Parts: sequence; structure tokens; C-alpha cells
Amino acid sequence: MQLIDIGVNLAHDSFDADRAEVLERAHRAGVEQMIVTGSSGASTRMAIELARQHPQRLFATAGVHPHHATELDDALYAELETLAGVPEVVAIGECGLDYFRDYSPRPAQRRAFERQLELAGRSTKPVFLHQRDAHEDFLAMVREHRPNLSGGVAHCFTGSESQLRSYLELDLAVGITGWICDERRGAHLLGLMRDIPARRLLLETDAPYLLPRDLTPRPHTRRNEPAFLAHIAAVVARARAESVAALAASSTQATRALFRLPDIM
Repeated sequence: MQLIDIGVNLAHDSFDADRAEVLERAHRAGVEQMIVTGSSGASTRMAIELARQHPQRLFATAGVHPHHATELDDALYAELETLAGVPEVVAIGECGLDYFRDYSPRPAQRRAFERQLELAGRSTKPVFLHQRDAHEDFLAMVREHRPNLSGGVAHCFTGSESQLRSYLELDLAVGITGWICDERRGAHLLGLMRDIPARRLLLETDAPYLLPRDLTPRPHTRRNEPAFLAHIAAVVARARAESVAALAASSTQATRALFRLPDIM
């Protein structure tokens, strides 16, 4: 069984002390490939470097998260345009809107998102999308640019049935994280899993964030890691009334198609 983690923040400093061991545990758990998220200039550069150190197994995104929207000046944007063309980069983003935290002013978020949607359209690479408490503005912007996009994924989907329907109508893929394992916040997602076509359903940990609450035995720390993707896959498979092997096969195929990833040699 092979799994692909489409979103892991492997450049995060919580992995600095044991990144090699984290990768080895993921490999033993069946996570054969990972896409390392770029969410700022610095993390994008490190994601690309990690992908170069682990060819065919790690890949990178290039982008600026809405929390860092004010950092996307002309110089960084020009750098992102260059980085978007390197072979290790398989998507533009993580980009979008986050009105829950508002770490960057909303006009700055919308401007940064607009520029990255334009870049994704020019690059012909899919867009790695983030949205929290900003659905209407986010949807309007994605809908406007969708004809020029080669594809995209609604990363870390936690929304409602109507929000899911709107993303599927735009032919976006949907990324499911350990949020679905949280009985306090994510139980509603269980009933939505059968509504996602197999070719659109992708799996991710968003590590080191979103540690699944129902892991047993409970890890000693709250840090999530890609080895736990197998647990998320099992939860999603049960919700879809299918085998983990079938889900792993379909999500892996869908991921490779969207991001144009090679098979493991």
C-alpha cells in the first residue's frame, strides 16, 4: 500500500532535530511520497532544498500563506515566479484567505491571493489553496481565475456540505486531514466523505499541525508527522465504506494526476 501526503510543513523548525527519523517513520508507514508546503519565502526555499535532497520522494510547493501576505512584495513575487519553474515545485501556494486569524489585513490577503492565482495560471501548475472563515470571498476569486488554472486542491477541507459542493463544482480536489479524527470539530466530515469522487479525494497530515485526536497510543507530544497519514486514511476509508487499500490506491492515483508526480522508481 502506498500513500502520498499532499501537505506536510516539513520545513517547520519542530522537525529540525529529527527530520531524517520523521522521514524514515513515514516510509515504514507506507507514505512513499510527500509534498512539502511552501508558505513563505523562507519555507518555500527550504521545501525546494528538501525536495532536492530526496528526489522522487519529496516535492515542494511555492507560495505565500495569507498569514504572510504583507511579505509578498515585488521582489518576493519575482522570486516566486522563478521558483515556480523549477522541477521540484509541483504547485503554487499555499495561498488563499484566512479571516479567522487576520494576521495580515484582508486587503493585503486578497492582493497576495490574486497575484498567486495569476502566477498559477501562467505556470500551468495546480494551486494549493487555503481558506478559513473566508468562503465567499475565496470562492469568488477562485471562480474568476478557474478557467486559467490547470487544477487545484482545497487543502485541509473542514467546511460544510454546501462549501464542499461549491469546490467540487469548480473541479477542485479536496484534501482531508486529521481534522476528521476530532470528534469535537470534525465529526460532520465523516458524513461528507462519500460525496467526494475518488479522483478528487486527497490525503494530508498538515504536519506538524492537526495531530489526530484519536491516535492510540497517544504520542508523547502534540506534534503531528506524516507517518500518521495511515491513520487518517483508515478513518476516511471507514467513512466511505471501502477498504484502506482501495482508498490508498485511488488517492495516490488522484494525487499523481493532479501534481504530475512520478511513480516511485
